[in-house]
Parts: sequence; C-alpha cells; structure tokens
Amino acid sequence: MHYGWPQYWGDSAIWGYYPYLKRDQKKLKESTQRKNAWNPHLRSTREVTNYNIHATDGEIGHVEDFIIDTETWTIRYLIIDTHNLWPGEKVLISTQWIENVNWSESKVFVNLSRAAIKLSPEYSEEFLTREYETALHQHYKRAGYWLNEHTTKDDSH
Repeated sequence: MHYGWPQYWGDSAIWGYYPYLKRDQKKLKESTQRKNAWNPHLRSTREVTNYNIHATDGEIGHVEDFIIDTETWTIRYLIIDTHNLWPGEKVLISTQWIENVNWSESKVFVNLSRAAIKLSPEYSEEFLTREYETALHQHYKRAGYWLNEHTTKDDSH
C-alpha cells in the first residue's frame, strides 16, 4: 500500500482494477457524448467550396466562399458565383435557406428560384452592413437571423 491506496495491480486488467483508479466520471461521460455526437457529414469550408448550387428550378452557380460571424463562429452566408448564368455577379445565400446537401454529388439545394436569385442584391466584397443584410432578407421575404438572436437574448434575462 502506497500513499494510502490499496494494491490495484492485482486484477487481470493491464492497467489495474477499475474501482481503484480515480476517474472524473463527468469528464468521461462528456468525452463519450462527444464521440457519439460525431457527424459523418461535417465538412471543412475548403471541402464545400465549389459545390454546385441548385435552386428550385435548376442550377445557379457554385459556392465561392463563406461569410462567417466571428463572434459566434456561425456560417451566415454562402458567397455564390453565378458567372455561368450572369457574367461576374456574386450573390449571398443564407445558410438558413439551404434545403438539403447531397454530399456524394457535391450539391447544395436551396429553396429559392433562379429568378429570385437573379434579382437579388449583388454582393460586393466590401464590408457587409446590416443595411445590405436587411435588403437581402427583404428581397427574399425572410426574417433576418438577428431578429431571432435578439429575442433569444432578451428572453434569457
């Protein structure tokens, strides 16, 4: 017996008899939950770049980049290059408007029409403002993500 601990190497297990090993059960449970929560469809932004974007009535372009909220690390928008349909135009699609992703075919499906996307406010690589976001969401007749966040924050007080 050393340091007041009973002998724990007497078991057939290579690292000793389990009840005598001190383990933080909460950390063990959290670690197990993280392993079980693994998402086989999790992809890096590098992987999803160049995925084709499909509107409700056909292809509209491909993912060129992402806009990420640096406070919450939430992907807010996909930057869509539509040069195959409309020369040089880039538009934003909110991640909230994604219907489905076909991982094996590298396709993102959105519940917007090609015509609506064509008339969308063009995105330029200048600073993204709330004014632009508001116009974008109004164009698609969708509520802005920031409205839900303010409600949630207000409810938590």
